[in-house]
Amino acid sequence: MSVDDAGTTGATDADLDVDLDDAGVATLPVVAVVGRPNVGKSTLVNRLIGRREAVVEDVPGVTRDRVAYDASWAGRDFTVVDTGGWVSDARGRAAQVAAQAELAVAAADVIVFVVDGTIGATDADEAVIGVLRRARAHVVLAVNKVDGQSGEADAAELWSFGLGTPYPVSALHGRGSGDLLDAVVAAMPPESAERPETAGPHRITLLGKPNVGKSSLLNRVVGAERSVVDAVAGTTVDPVDELVELGGETWRFIDTAGIRRRVATASGTEYYASLRTHAALDRSEVAVVLLDASEPLAEQDQRIISDVVDAGRGLVLAFNKWDLVDDDRRPTLEREIERDLDRVAWAPRVNVSARTGWHTDRLVPALRTALAGWEQRVPTARLNAFIGEVVAGTPPPVRGGKQPKILFVTQASTRPPTFVLFTSGFLEAGYRRFVVRRLREQFGFAGTPIHLGVRVRERRGR
Repeated sequence: MSVDDAGTTGATDADLDVDLDDAGVATLPVVAVVGRPNVGKSTLVNRLIGRREAVVEDVPGVTRDRVAYDASWAGRDFTVVDTGGWVSDARGRAAQVAAQAELAVAAADVIVFVVDGTIGATDADEAVIGVLRRARAHVVLAVNKVDGQSGEADAAELWSFGLGTPYPVSALHGRGSGDLLDAVVAAMPPESAERPETAGPHRITLLGKPNVGKSSLLNRVVGAERSVVDAVAGTTVDPVDELVELGGETWRFIDTAGIRRRVATASGTEYYASLRTHAALDRSEVAVVLLDASEPLAEQDQRIISDVVDAGRGLVLAFNKWDLVDDDRRPTLEREIERDLDRVAWAPRVNVSARTGWHTDRLVPALRTALAGWEQRVPTARLNAFIGEVVAGTPPPVRGGKQPKILFVTQASTRPPTFVLFTSGFLEAGYRRFVVRRLREQFGFAGTPIHLGVRVRERRGR
């Protein structure tokens, strides 16, 4: 049994902006999948990476940002970047989506241009081709939705694009995907002979309910329009990751879809977006939960915080939209925090404004605090001296006419800190919470949940 003090993507590791990191380590080749809306790009991405990661729905415009996934074929590791529908004369949000696709093209080593084989060439395709001809990367033409021999003749007509061999594929059924992958790998730059291993930058996931400002915060710390931002809630669908230089250190920030409701009751795009968000949380080290400081704390905020604690990740609370908090709201907010967030009082708190950039520089000290607590280890000798003092001052409560004894304690692991109490009998949940509270008082563990397990030693002969 265990207890913690709360009462208990695909984002991927891909750098799309540089060819070498600061240590001179070669990054993986980048393959950008582009095309106009609803030609099956995300379905093809899932086929190329060999798993269902990209959110797919039979309506145009589901993918909006450029989203990276790890992939491998024929012994080569590479990064596949899914993009939103690319329309040359787009306006409004569609123009932002198209800009993200153009950024992906600029950073790619290989471009997979996807067209709909059931429709053939369109004016929108021709406009995109004009941009691709100016790109430095090699372009591979994928003619999607070719489900049989009859469609291959139509695909062959697309030699007229001047992009080389058209590869007929069915992203839905996998037909022709192997030949397409062979062509993609053949177009990649030569593999680097040396690849020193690196732990990589710390992974930070931005979580929160819809429209709380996650994408705006990512854009602010990146210093560019990395994520599409719109006043309409639910703009972000796939986790979006980016390497960011903050405080003299490189961090990987992962923007996620807003968690609107329980996964079991969601449907369609929202369901898969929720799954991707939780997967991004599982792969992260610290979660920054954004809360709207201008509005009362909601049940959804509490549920997201519980998800972080249950996942055993470091936690930073960022109260966004602080520029909208007036003098009347501040005392009310403090009372809400004291009442509703007392169970995570150990989490560093930062008041920020993603819109203006106010106090976003304070994220780094909070992140470092959470990471230090998440990775903290206490020597067994100090732990047992501590538990002896705790038991001497407040013995475990009597249960069934007997008082259990704590024989010794050890820290089983870090990330998050996990402790095991070896006892002669059952310990009440209230006493376990008391031990966790005393652990915090003695050793800190700021910014991280603490998991505590109890192992009852069986009597000899049983």
